[in-house]
Amino acid sequence: MNVIPSDIDIAQQAKLEKITKIAHGLGVDEEFVAPYGHYKGKLSLELLHNASGKKDGKIILVTAINPTPAGEGKSTMTVGLGQALNHIGKKAVVAIREPSLGPTMGMKGGACGGGYSQVVPMEDINLHFTGDIHAITTAHNALTALIDNHIHRGNELGLDVRKLTWKRVMDMNDRSLRHIVAGLGGPLQGVPHESGFDITVASEIMAILCLADGINDLRSRLKKMVIGYTFHDEPLTVADLEVEGALTLLLKDAMMPNLVQTLENTPALIHGGPFANIAHGCNSVVATKMAAKLGDYVVTEAGFGADLGAEKFMNIKSRAGNIKPSVVVIVATIRALKMHGGAAKADLKQENLHALEKGFENLDKHIESIRAFGLPPVVAVNRFTHDTEEEINVLMKYCRQKGVAVELAEVWEKGGAGGVKLAEKIIQAADEPSVFTPLYDLELTIEAKINKIAKEIYGADGVDFSVEAKKQLERITDSGWGTLPVCMAKTQYSLSDDASKIGRPRNFRITVRELRVSAGAGFVVALTGNVMTMPGLPKRPGALDMDVSEDGNAVGLF
Repeated sequence: MNVIPSDIDIAQQAKLEKITKIAHGLGVDEEFVAPYGHYKGKLSLELLHNASGKKDGKIILVTAINPTPAGEGKSTMTVGLGQALNHIGKKAVVAIREPSLGPTMGMKGGACGGGYSQVVPMEDINLHFTGDIHAITTAHNALTALIDNHIHRGNELGLDVRKLTWKRVMDMNDRSLRHIVAGLGGPLQGVPHESGFDITVASEIMAILCLADGINDLRSRLKKMVIGYTFHDEPLTVADLEVEGALTLLLKDAMMPNLVQTLENTPALIHGGPFANIAHGCNSVVATKMAAKLGDYVVTEAGFGADLGAEKFMNIKSRAGNIKPSVVVIVATIRALKMHGGAAKADLKQENLHALEKGFENLDKHIESIRAFGLPPVVAVNRFTHDTEEEINVLMKYCRQKGVAVELAEVWEKGGAGGVKLAEKIIQAADEPSVFTPLYDLELTIEAKINKIAKEIYGADGVDFSVEAKKQLERITDSGWGTLPVCMAKTQYSLSDDASKIGRPRNFRITVRELRVSAGAGFVVALTGNVMTMPGLPKRPGALDMDVSEDGNAVGLF
């Protein structure tokens, strides 16, 4: 058995091409590339304008079953599939999200793929990259400072500090900052009020950056952001403060997609990084649309399982960017399916056909969900070392009996060469005629949209709203936001809102405890269960193993 080096060792041994050469391979002139060192660059938004009449490449969306501690490898599969398409002579571009520092230094790790299917330079991408997330943090907190200053200077707008909804953000998991009191210390220090921190990727500004189609749309969306309510319970927006221009200025460079490459020099656009359990979980509209103009195939991903990222891709991102995917890849592993079937993590190396077959229920629900959007699903089996031939055969046979295309992939170990058969099967599926349709009509009420998602995507019997959520629902409707799509904030580990209910739960209801409007992003967030917008660090954070070697190389990133 081959011993595969660690992800960071593989990444540091990669032979990278200069970013201008990667751009040239896409037909992009140097004048449209702003290099950040030798191997990273930002692409001008003019590229989208200049290519407006060019035919779009086909969009391949990669999603997965519900994640488990066993691992699914969705980002690895996304990168590997992009490499595999180029192996068979197709012009493919990868388009994925930027990693957040919180999970990178916490428990989840980075988001650059793994093994021989990674985007590089991995160290830069997983840390500060080109500063996009820092720019979003700065813009968000600049608005917070401007709000607090307005209150301190007389509060001309009559903002009720008890109804101030705009908080602060930082790009790190820090549970101690979830709830704070600001403005203590006397009259010269501001007006005391409750506040708190969210993680940057949960900021509405992150969602806006990922849904705006250019600078003008960015400014227009920023204006609409609700910061709180007056003493007369009227919503106040950024437009009332007249600071949308300053926020746009802080974000102008961050709006440009980032160009990097894979280990096999396949071009990759990495831009934007909203979480999928508390936000919409997809990379930026401009990066996906730009990739579609530059390549014949775009391999992009949506966060977590199809019940979260893929649902939001279809109902939120596709609408915002007029993006129509051609095929959806559902990543599954034998290990994760056995966990969904009741097997313990410690026993996953042992063959267990009973647990595997029980776990098929989770995969089956995601297949149903993708078909509900009118799209063909392809199951990608991400092979792990201890998967037995019998287990693989049982899974492949099950998928074929369900009429679903399925293929084994070994992109972690073999790079693009390990995904050639999968790439061929996906091209075949993408060429088949399909009629993509969002799950719900925007004219439905917010309550009806949530019920439709819960019943058709999660398999719930219905939805219960807390007393507070019912009041918020009424306020949202009365304020004219009832026709917005819905962004569900839900645990990623279960189809339900209870993380302990693995597999395919039945006879359950979803509870919406809170509703928040993101008027600038253009959706209403429905919070369920105990999902929080500021995660905490685990008992042993990954940061404890990180360092820098004497020659300046990163150590311990994963």
